[in-house]
Amino acid sequence: MTAIDRVATREAVSTVSAARTGVRELLTGASERTQAQRDAVVVFLVRCASAALLYVMQVALARWMGSAEYGVYVAVWTGILLLGGIAHLGLNLGIIRLIPTLRETGDVAGVRGLMWGARAFAFSAGTVMAALAFTALFVFADGIGRSYGPAAMLALACLPLFVLTDVQDGIGRGNGWMAAALIPPYIVRPLLILLAMATAYAWGAPMVATTAAVAAVCATWATGLAQALWLNAKIATRYGTGHGSYRPRVWLASSLPLLAISSAEILLQNTDVLVLSRFATSTDVAIYFAAGKTMSLIMFVHYAVGSAMANRFASFKARGDGDGLKACVRDAVNWTFWPSLVAAVLILAMGKPLLALFGPQFVAGYPVMAILVVGFLTRSAMGPAEFLLNMQGEQRLCALVMMGAAVLNIVLNLMLVPSYGITGAATATAISLMTAALLNASVAKHKLGLDVAIWRNLRVR
Repeated sequence: MTAIDRVATREAVSTVSAARTGVRELLTGASERTQAQRDAVVVFLVRCASAALLYVMQVALARWMGSAEYGVYVAVWTGILLLGGIAHLGLNLGIIRLIPTLRETGDVAGVRGLMWGARAFAFSAGTVMAALAFTALFVFADGIGRSYGPAAMLALACLPLFVLTDVQDGIGRGNGWMAAALIPPYIVRPLLILLAMATAYAWGAPMVATTAAVAAVCATWATGLAQALWLNAKIATRYGTGHGSYRPRVWLASSLPLLAISSAEILLQNTDVLVLSRFATSTDVAIYFAAGKTMSLIMFVHYAVGSAMANRFASFKARGDGDGLKACVRDAVNWTFWPSLVAAVLILAMGKPLLALFGPQFVAGYPVMAILVVGFLTRSAMGPAEFLLNMQGEQRLCALVMMGAAVLNIVLNLMLVPSYGITGAATATAISLMTAALLNASVAKHKLGLDVAIWRNLRVR
């Protein structure tokens, strides 16, 4: 063997060894960076599995129910998402920042009290919200119409456990328990809805929106209770079973600004469907929902990275580690944008066949996908900027940005939907998403000194 061959052999062995070390660190989470990578991979895999499952479920529901009844169910479930996203007063996000902060200071009793108290509040708040919404539906039944009213009244029974699951998601993410946080709401709940509807279909039950609402109620309660038991076991293992310290004023002071952010996020994602349900037919709502959900698959990358990085952003804040934060931001931006870009190209290329799975008439929603992708990719290009701002104590400015974008979204939808239908809704949503992303990036630059745009973070460490 020549000297050149020996050098080449040593380099090959060194490369293989480095690769093994990297894989081992990723699997074991040997460092904070690899722990974050592993969390991101877990979240991404769960969300990918969820996306596939949700897609199968939506296709099945559209086929079984028909576009009109499916459109009613879509509008009703969108209302549940909106009410559920308000009821917890932002604790689902606030708890992600509070848990790492309390843990860094060694306040175990504070962590226990936060996790138990937040869940009790979530269930109570969901119950109150359901009662208020039911009363409103009863009083304004004539304005809502017979097509939406019965299904909506049934679906409100979801709210107590829906809100609880949302807060338990935050508890899991704040502790780095990604599987316990995400598998119940994103895998178990849609799977149970699908199984319940498949059973109803096999038994010859009417495939209408009220049947789907009953299936959603059963699935939501089963999922929330199972997740609660899972988290109880993990909490006892990590934090013990001692007394908790309860500071509801501190919790709400931290979470209320985040309520505006979470509410605005929900409005950004769902205003288009709600406005369409007012000005368009339920079939148009169904077509738009199918196209929007198909294109929004790329946003699962954004969510996965943000969820995995959120507690790290908060930890760097608690430690005052500016250099670590900058490196973390650079990783987050790159991990968000490039997979999103690849996914966007693939989904657009297969868009019409994917929409045809729902039914022949759903192919008419392809222009919606082409419009929405601009907003989604602009948001991905800024990385998980809103997660960063929330965990770095800039939640008030982030709230202003998100609420401004949500108001813009409402105004644009009301202006464009009556004249342009589903393409008007897509245009309004895309413009609003772009506005929110660019403004959040500007806040991160001027308040934190961090460039979150992808073109500022191309250098790899």
